[in-house]
Amino acid sequence: MEERHKRVLQSNRSNLVRDLDPSKLYDGLLEKGVFTQDMIDEIRSSGTRRDQARQLVRDLETRGSRAFPLFLQCLTETGQHSLAEILQSGAPSVHLQPVAPTQVVRPAVQPLPLSPEESMRSRPQGRVRRDSIQSYKMDASPCGHCLIINNVEFEPECELNNRSGSNIDCDKLERRFKALNFTVEVKTNLKQRQIKHALSALSKKDHSQCDCCVVIMLSHGTEVSHNRFPGAVYGVDGQHVPVQHITNYLNGQHCPSLQGKPKLFFIQACGGGERDTGFEVSPDEAPPSIRGEDDQTDAIPMSSSSDSLSMSDEPDARATLPTPSDILVSYSTFPGTPSRAPGTWRHWTVFLRKNAPTDDLVTMLMMVNNEVSQNSAKGLYKQMPGSFNFLRKLLYFQSQT
Repeated sequence: MEERHKRVLQSNRSNLVRDLDPSKLYDGLLEKGVFTQDMIDEIRSSGTRRDQARQLVRDLETRGSRAFPLFLQCLTETGQHSLAEILQSGAPSVHLQPVAPTQVVRPAVQPLPLSPEESMRSRPQGRVRRDSIQSYKMDASPCGHCLIINNVEFEPECELNNRSGSNIDCDKLERRFKALNFTVEVKTNLKQRQIKHALSALSKKDHSQCDCCVVIMLSHGTEVSHNRFPGAVYGVDGQHVPVQHITNYLNGQHCPSLQGKPKLFFIQACGGGERDTGFEVSPDEAPPSIRGEDDQTDAIPMSSSSDSLSMSDEPDARATLPTPSDILVSYSTFPGTPSRAPGTWRHWTVFLRKNAPTDDLVTMLMMVNNEVSQNSAKGLYKQMPGSFNFLRKLLYFQSQT
């Protein structure tokens, strides 16, 4: 597909996901050779109407140069005129041809001519497609388990302040992930040993009927030596659990029923004592002044962003996937610096609520990353969320159609 047509689809993706009725298009797209029967069947099996619309648009971008005008033609033929007009207005050089009468017996489906680059991406017949990044299956009910560990009151001898703002964050998290069709379990004020026990119990659950697993840690944090994921989270007894150990409970070796499924870890904890004073930006880039510049660290709502280190997508090699594959660890602040920007968890929950129907997880994390970095721009010390992304595919949360 030509780049200008791809840009039209991408700029109108939210409209297409919201309004497109894929079931009306399948016969026409098959008859015109835009998709093969295997591709149609795979799109049909991707989940809800929105999931199918999202997958259809994504696959359409990988087809030949005739795919876009034929797609517009199918939209017109099936009465989806408003979408056709929106797309056509963004691509004025596309002209729809009148539909010629067709015989009752369908001719053999011929694939569209592909450019050399598109031919390399084309999917082999009868096999799992490799022509584009796929999305994780996320249509199970419930979608998966979500464990929230909320440490608020710390023992006096460990000299860590109580986190009075954390209960508000925890309530928002619980409501949001329940709305995303997760089974949510909240545990409060756990010691190091109890944190490990809760994670071990989660790893021993049967996740075979689930599509995802989420762990959220709300606590104080610190820096520790590591070889993959930095940082550690404190129990209320002042003893910490390294983030790398937290992720190990659910990796492919220790939790077989989560192999090949996304495992998400959100860490709201101070990353260390290094303070970032930032750098000067030009006036047109500086955001408006905000309140709460000197709020206490750690009891502030979390947020995250993506700094991708993506693994390659090899679905048929699942038995030999690298141990950290399908894991994303998201931090409220760049490792080594305090978590101090006010209102960051509010941004994250807002983006989850408003953007989950149309945007993938990593895109939403980047949106929050931008919000948090701008909101802390006027304070003396800055905050920059970040994440370690070992997901192999796009991840779209469930949404109501």
